[in-house]
Amino acid sequence: MIGVWVNMFAVIIGGSIGTFLRSGISAKYRSIINSALGLCSLAIGITGAIKTHDMMGIIIALVLGGVLGELIRIEYGLDKLGNWAQKKLAKNDAGFSQGFVSATLLFCIGAMAVVGSLEAGLSNKPDTLLAKSMMDGVSSIIFASSMGPGVILSALPLTLYQGGIAMLSGLLAPVLSEGIINEISAAGGLLIIGIGINLLGMTKERIKVGNLLPAMVVVVVYQAITGLF
Repeated sequence: MIGVWVNMFAVIIGGSIGTFLRSGISAKYRSIINSALGLCSLAIGITGAIKTHDMMGIIIALVLGGVLGELIRIEYGLDKLGNWAQKKLAKNDAGFSQGFVSATLLFCIGAMAVVGSLEAGLSNKPDTLLAKSMMDGVSSIIFASSMGPGVILSALPLTLYQGGIAMLSGLLAPVLSEGIINEISAAGGLLIIGIGINLLGMTKERIKVGNLLPAMVVVVVYQAITGLF
């Protein structure tokens, strides 16, 4: 489980450094950094999305997952948590909630989070999560320098997510084959594209990426069922 804790502290430390640096960055430079993050998110998302070998399954997972997420209002819950934390920790920081939601989704979505957590739980191997920690630490510096201390708070759901997978790895490992993890990565890639679109302000209304999160579960169920036939 050491990889899970290292990843948590990497985000906390990186987010703290980025928040400290943010005070010395003017609004116009924060804006261009935000645009750069949006473009990078699009590139990362596209790289993950093209890995799919079952586009119909991804479409079904996103549609059903989006409907389920809308019903249980995941995005609303994330925003509410972010806004509550903003009032407690950073009252004058308008970007707190966006930083929290965007960083949480970016750090949790992807094959490395799943594979690394499974390895940590099954064989106590931290290698994948340690490599992810380095990337998340650098990313958190950049994100926090643009969006502030909300990025630091993302360490909490990240730890719960990866720690949960690690603790349940004995049950999850037989289900999460390499092919299914590949499809999880593809679905996650599309969600990261959504994050990039939001960061770039490409749509009149923000894409509720949080409400699409159940797609990550639906894709597993769909692939498991179709694998039986």
